[in-house]
Amino acid sequence: MTASENRPTPPPPGRTRRRVRPLAAAAVCVLATALTWSSPAGAGPSDTGLKKAVDTILADSRLTGGAVSVVIADATTGERLYQRGGGDRLMPASNTKIPTSAAAMALLGPDHRFTTEVLTPARKDGATLRGDLYLRGGGDPTTLAKDYDRLAADVAAAGITRVTGRLVADDTRFDRERLGRSWAADDEAAYYSAQISPLTVAPDTDYDSGTVVVEAVPGARPGDRPQVTITPKTSYVRVANQGTTIAQGGTDTLSIGRDHGGNTVTISGSIPIGASATKEWIAVWEPTGYAAAVFRDALKRHGVRVDEATRLGRATPAGARVLATHRSMPLRELVLPFMKLSNNMHAETLTKAIGRKQADSGTWGAGLSAIGGYLRSEGVDTTTLRQADGSGLSRMNLISAEQLTRLLLGVRDADWYREWHASLPVACAADRAVGGTLRTRMCNTPAALNARAKTGSLTGASALSGYVKDAAGRELAFSIVLNHYLASSVKSVEDAIVVTLARSDTAAGTIRSVTPSPSRTADTAAHQGTDGGIPHDGECSWRKPDFC
Repeated sequence: MTASENRPTPPPPGRTRRRVRPLAAAAVCVLATALTWSSPAGAGPSDTGLKKAVDTILADSRLTGGAVSVVIADATTGERLYQRGGGDRLMPASNTKIPTSAAAMALLGPDHRFTTEVLTPARKDGATLRGDLYLRGGGDPTTLAKDYDRLAADVAAAGITRVTGRLVADDTRFDRERLGRSWAADDEAAYYSAQISPLTVAPDTDYDSGTVVVEAVPGARPGDRPQVTITPKTSYVRVANQGTTIAQGGTDTLSIGRDHGGNTVTISGSIPIGASATKEWIAVWEPTGYAAAVFRDALKRHGVRVDEATRLGRATPAGARVLATHRSMPLRELVLPFMKLSNNMHAETLTKAIGRKQADSGTWGAGLSAIGGYLRSEGVDTTTLRQADGSGLSRMNLISAEQLTRLLLGVRDADWYREWHASLPVACAADRAVGGTLRTRMCNTPAALNARAKTGSLTGASALSGYVKDAAGRELAFSIVLNHYLASSVKSVEDAIVVTLARSDTAAGTIRSVTPSPSRTADTAAHQGTDGGIPHDGECSWRKPDFC
């Protein structure tokens, strides 16, 4: 079995294994002992103390035989202070979200909102709508079940109690291609690899669109089936409960998974009396149908009966009148959960939304073409890179640290830069909504609450790109992309570089270096697991129900 993207230890095909709670991940990933180098008089960029310090960090044995692309620059002047393999194209993993998010802010605008509407071309006869009712999706990846409930309440408030026709789910704003290029087939049921539709449902305020939360707890006595709940409650997902409750103290082997091509969630294995809940976020098959089912259930609760079956994928007729509307949060707010928690589905939805706005085509091709055009306007050489999706799930993405650094420098004069910069995870910020995927990294160092950067993790690929102020207050932009290593994680290597920058006076050439911890405590804590014996990384925000 080959290593695949961004996920915890894979279960057998079609099953999702219960996550293992990580070790305490707040440990600092660097040695307490610092090494100090000062640049000799007249030293140039190639022989500064910074070069020696970073080269030493990158000599870590975990990178032997691997590939490195690192660039460090003065964020104000753009002067390159360090480069190693800067132009080498490597897999950026979720650092792909840097160009996607910046392009979304530039091309859609920070005030952009997605709209979900209920419409009808039918005649209203008293409390009866004589025809079809349309639910039209505008691409909102944050729509919750309660939002569909409000839409249904508005339909009822319009005096409608019966629809003689169908409920029609209009998802035509985007194309029908649900999964990105080269996404791993065995990630199909994983919530971080959910299908993309402009009409979908998120189960909670992490806004993991296209997924449900399945929770199983022990039955009342040994031999009973586990008790299972699905959030949001929906008939769209069926449960095949094959699990068994066993006596207290027994081995917990309960697993939750969904097989290919359907929405039957299977509970298997055993769970002992007194055990904690097994909880999984599961991607649904066909999110358009999921949204329609949640909305139809809401209509029923509000006393609105739809006579005929639901139909998917039909466009709303021209001239249909609007009965109810839901508008998403503006992009300036949506970018926070998107970037802090490295939300793949937000990235892909934004990519298709960009394509729809720029080329009237809600496709990956149109969106990526528009993103490329934007990158060129910021001085990025797109002839040297390949972007295959919006999130970084695809291993076809190839971007160098130099091009990521050019973008980090280029966006600083944008009128939306402050809001975009705020979306980057903050090192050691305890609040998950602030620290995101960096909330337990670089604690007890000068980089804590200082470094803001986007993380990236795939099997054998790790990246960290963003900004940090050095000891003299000089703001630096950096991009670190590491590939083809065999170790379970190299996050402490990235951290050591950023902490070194934060400890040093780079203008004066006084470099106070740290080196990656040989114990790799934080690496192990944050990135446990193997794939058939092959160690792998994964964004820490994806290890639900555990968090970074």
